[in-house]
Amino acid sequence: MTKTGEMHLDALRDGREVFLKGKRVDDVTSHPAFRNSVATSALLYDFQAAPENIEALTFVSPDSGGRVNRCWQLAENYDELVARRRALEKWAECHFGFLGRSPDHVASGLGGMIMGGEFFDKWDPARAGALRDYFRYARDNDLYLSYVIVNPQADRSKSAGDQDDPFLTARLVDEDAEGITVRGAKMLGTSCIMSNEVWVATIQPLKEGEEPYALSFAIAMNQKGLKVLSRKSYEEAAVSEFDNPLSYRFDENDAVLYFDDVKVPWERVFIAGDVAMCSQQFHVTPSHVHQNYQCQIRLNVKMRFLLGLAHKIAEANGIIGLPSVREMLGQLAADATLVDAMLNAMEVKGEKWGDYFVVDRHNLYAAQVHTQQLYPRVITALRELAGGGMIMLPSAAVDFTNPEIANYIRRTQGSPVFEPEERVKFFKLAWDAVGSEFASRHVQYEMFYAGASFVTKGHSYRTYDWDGAADLMDRMMNSYSLQDSLDKTGK
Repeated sequence: MTKTGEMHLDALRDGREVFLKGKRVDDVTSHPAFRNSVATSALLYDFQAAPENIEALTFVSPDSGGRVNRCWQLAENYDELVARRRALEKWAECHFGFLGRSPDHVASGLGGMIMGGEFFDKWDPARAGALRDYFRYARDNDLYLSYVIVNPQADRSKSAGDQDDPFLTARLVDEDAEGITVRGAKMLGTSCIMSNEVWVATIQPLKEGEEPYALSFAIAMNQKGLKVLSRKSYEEAAVSEFDNPLSYRFDENDAVLYFDDVKVPWERVFIAGDVAMCSQQFHVTPSHVHQNYQCQIRLNVKMRFLLGLAHKIAEANGIIGLPSVREMLGQLAADATLVDAMLNAMEVKGEKWGDYFVVDRHNLYAAQVHTQQLYPRVITALRELAGGGMIMLPSAAVDFTNPEIANYIRRTQGSPVFEPEERVKFFKLAWDAVGSEFASRHVQYEMFYAGASFVTKGHSYRTYDWDGAADLMDRMMNSYSLQDSLDKTGK
């Protein structure tokens, strides 16, 4: 049976320890800080299970024979890769690209790890077996996975093992025949409140002597000792869908996860105590590329949404015919097309990785460099197009229930393309995408989810064909000489 929204919601009522405003949250599916975003995650599964979508969005598991989301599909050729991408696009359109950590993200990362499974085989066959078994389990149960792969910031001049508190970052405390015990914190637990399980790893470099921090494992969100420390909920403040339509539905939440002596059984442990292995797992396998390929698919959808906002803002303000506005919209259209073109390019230039087909690494990393810079520019352009009209809106939807105030609203909210109520509705949406606290978090997310800019530029540097560029330059240099030039001039 294909996973449905009801099945997902039932699974989240599992006793997980989520804390908000000094209190434990009893049920994330009903709490006002989380219930709408959780409901959105459930709708994703209802969407995939709908008869008209099931063929495009799911495939038959080679082990269970059940249908699961295509995010778990390990493409073996270009056509399968594109079919998978189209399925992920349809899913992203359900949330307009605003769920950065939707179920297909971590599934993609884990799938990429499996594609490079021979690397784990050479290192430790037992851990390789645990990884493959877990992938099959997660896939066949169509789990919503999140991950925490970044250490708490604290003193960033120091590595994990040099912090004042040796248990600031999650680390190995003990191990026995049953498994390992972990204590400390990891971040950023985006979407953990509505995930079934969490993959815990370290993507930041570790040095010799930091073996206790070199971990990679997966546990259920209700594992004993796992504490979820939620940030402020934007959803909780968005009491009206009309006033905050995006934060009302799509506040996926972020959290610090604290492991209070969490016991992880060996069948869930993929790496324990190997610094080199831990630092390489994402990059010597297609894991990092595959999960960030999903990010570009999602962002491509989000860019289309933002451009729809931009064009409508210009129409709503009656400035669509101004040459300067057309110029700005043309630039935005070019920017959005660049994202789409690079997405297609990385697929076309993809190559085989063993039995699998993986997108081109450099095109992926080049896209990340551009999109990190692009997103805040797009938001700034939307601000410029909107001007003050996006701010000067009625305080809340309930203003329309007062006849006197409603009359003033109708007099002051004029537009060439909208009736007053629709104009207010539209600009409330625009503000939630551009200027609200929810919107500000999204700017920060899109700028840093792939790492700081020097990190993404480093990936771009590392994967570019410098030898090919140098060869071309050398051919030019070798095509002439000083003596040849002197001979030709008769000097």
